[in-house]
Amino acid sequence: MGIEKAKELLQDLIDKSGGCAVVDGGFATQLERHGASINDPLWSALCLIKDPHLIKRVHLEYLEAGADVLVTSSYQATIPGFLSRGFSLAEAESLLKNSVQLAIEARDKFWDSAKRNGKQRYNRALVAASIGSYGAYLADGSEYSGKYGPDVSLDKLKDFHRRRLQVLVGAGPDLLAFETIPNKLEAQACVELLEEENVEIPSWICFSCVDGENAPSGESFEDCLKVINKSDRVGAVGLNCAPPQFVLSLIQKFKQMTRKAIVVYPNSGEIWDGIAKQWLHSKCFDDDKFELFAPLWREAGANLIGGCCRTTPSTIEAISRVLKQRMIGS
Repeated sequence: MGIEKAKELLQDLIDKSGGCAVVDGGFATQLERHGASINDPLWSALCLIKDPHLIKRVHLEYLEAGADVLVTSSYQATIPGFLSRGFSLAEAESLLKNSVQLAIEARDKFWDSAKRNGKQRYNRALVAASIGSYGAYLADGSEYSGKYGPDVSLDKLKDFHRRRLQVLVGAGPDLLAFETIPNKLEAQACVELLEEENVEIPSWICFSCVDGENAPSGESFEDCLKVINKSDRVGAVGLNCAPPQFVLSLIQKFKQMTRKAIVVYPNSGEIWDGIAKQWLHSKCFDDDKFELFAPLWREAGANLIGGCCRTTPSTIEAISRVLKQRMIGS
């Protein structure tokens, strides 16, 4: 296809959405609401093994809520993670492929139904294959600290991500979503890997943030974005699973540092304790606040807006309603 042609796919969705498309919301949160038990190092990826029907159900719920982009259930799905559970390499790769296939099947089923029923307010959603950070694989909360240790080099990070990237690309998603990247080193690894593998699917790279100013490692976003700005294969950059109260100022900051599209999908504002494996209640955004702030994020320059951990289809419905109301004339 060629990377320039591929990038048009993402830009076309943004344009059709009035300049700001809607990303889906918290996946593990919704799986748990449906009874899934995912207190496990594989987290939501455990459902690829045990409850794939729930994964498809959640994708459909987010589409019905108005999502224009589905993010796959592969965030914490890694080949080493599956191998450690006794799966063969072929089985591990099959589980990764299935994460993309389940999302594609849900998208196509919903799109066919939308066309039959004349639901013109919907776009044909894109499927973004989630590639969680190295810290997500470690399952120790280091995606929120960026502290990987002195033995984690650029080459080690590329080697860790390489085969998963190859498998996910081969499964046919529309986009790649590198998520909760906590430091410049891993951002550079993602950029170099896309180049080395000659990936012709547009990607976004999203950072986590815990202080409202910098990457979790303490490195400035300016330094992190300098690495990403050099890549034609990364179509968007932004934040995920950061507290929503940080988002507006960081969009404004990112707009000064990059010409790429801006993607933001914050969590509810609760804090993840990686040691205790639980969410700590703090000042949260409810759906009304997301509905209030989403237009401000759009006006500040965000081109894709959604939710991350602890957000739900009702959150995405609120975001979609307020972002698309001008398009549908209500």
